[in-house]
Amino acid sequence: MNKLGKKIQQVFGVAAVYKNPANYDVFSGRNLPSFIKDYLISTHVSPEGTFYREKLVRFLDSHIPADNNSVKSRLLQGETLTLLTRFIVSTNISKGVIQFQIPDMGIKFGDTEIPRYLVEEFPNDLIDGERWGILKLVYMAPENGKSGGHIEMVKFKPFRPMEKLDLNAFRESRKKFTTDEWIDVLISAMEYNPDSFSGKTQKLEFLTRLLPFIEPRLNMIELAPKGTGKSYVFNNLSKFVWLISGGKVSRAKLFYDKQKQLPGIMRFYDAVAFDEIQTISFTDGAEMQSFLKAYLEDGKTKVDNYEFMSECGLMLLGNIRLSDTGFPMSNRYFEELPENFRESALLDRFHGFIEGWLLPRIKNNMILTDWTLNVEFFSEIMHQLRTDPEYAAVVNSVIEYPQDADTRHLKAVKKISTAYLKLLFPHVTSENELNREEFEIYCLEPAIHRRDIIRQQCNNIDFEPTYAKPMPDICVKKQPAITPPEELLNI
Repeated sequence: MNKLGKKIQQVFGVAAVYKNPANYDVFSGRNLPSFIKDYLISTHVSPEGTFYREKLVRFLDSHIPADNNSVKSRLLQGETLTLLTRFIVSTNISKGVIQFQIPDMGIKFGDTEIPRYLVEEFPNDLIDGERWGILKLVYMAPENGKSGGHIEMVKFKPFRPMEKLDLNAFRESRKKFTTDEWIDVLISAMEYNPDSFSGKTQKLEFLTRLLPFIEPRLNMIELAPKGTGKSYVFNNLSKFVWLISGGKVSRAKLFYDKQKQLPGIMRFYDAVAFDEIQTISFTDGAEMQSFLKAYLEDGKTKVDNYEFMSECGLMLLGNIRLSDTGFPMSNRYFEELPENFRESALLDRFHGFIEGWLLPRIKNNMILTDWTLNVEFFSEIMHQLRTDPEYAAVVNSVIEYPQDADTRHLKAVKKISTAYLKLLFPHVTSENELNREEFEIYCLEPAIHRRDIIRQQCNNIDFEPTYAKPMPDICVKKQPAITPPEELLNI
């Protein structure tokens, strides 16, 4: 345990967890996200740090089957199963029932039912969309020899280990760390050893991946060499983020399914990431471009008579070829994107760019072994901070800009600055609490830089005056002078 890990344990108490890769081997053969693993580890470790491995193994064997393919067969044979799992709820209007599916176990909507008493008991949890919870399942055989049995959810417990989250307590805890310490706290919360990063620039580039987790409708692009941990961050650190890895993407999947009359995944998540963007294709490229342009601009788009609205951000993750110097082989970064995305009018709607080539390739010695924030706690904090309005108000009050500043540039810089403020300085909720110099260094200047890359790359595609013109002069207002009390007396 190093000095920072000990401080994290002391300051955050039950919201901290000891990361020991040897303990996490207990999950071998079970593909679980980090927020689930952290929850299970924390509930099987004593206050003194003793890990109850055998007890956790028994829990896993009874609640998270190593062989998902056996679940349907076991239910059909009469077993009652209690599972901790990801599942999706859907309302079937034509049949008048609420159904669920568990894709990882091959359980489909048509084979299931959630009884009314459970829906009435958990009205805010058993609604359409993806959920995590503990489900008690039984197979209900058809009556009187009829065909058509189904799997019924007879008991349910929502996965909400952080129900009593206190944002104010979190803000007070942040005050006990210096800015440099807090950057390392955040790196460790992402499950990496801060000491394995070479300097503050690299650390901040890595932390920028978290901005769509914490700011509504923040749309970013990252191009990076393989092996820098892009997929891991978006697939493991939050149940509020959805990762799409390659394949075909349709309007029905993202926005609205006209046949089922159901909203798509962007309605239910804080952020959706397109991983391996070079391998993703749209079922109808022209249609999807139109929907994406409208959504990225205003957070809404229209599908026939249905107006889709969401606060979900969009993240594009792709690989980029580097030269021997470790930098892109071409200064035209967006040539690495698939054709459907190589349009300036679409790309201009993304707020910022992450230079993934500045990040190290992930190695085994970078994995954290120490105390850090529980991933579930950390993800819930970011989720709650998304809707906190004070931070945007602080940004608006301390920056100044020309009256004729480009609207998209200004909006992007404000959003990215606000996201950085929430992430790095969550204890600052008013202008009076803000260190303006730190805000300029850690929030505003990086925001301008990331937006400027988008501007430059759009200019590489279309030589238009809009993109050729430099970024507007956005800066921090000077601190107003405070009149000394003795001078006030002489007025």
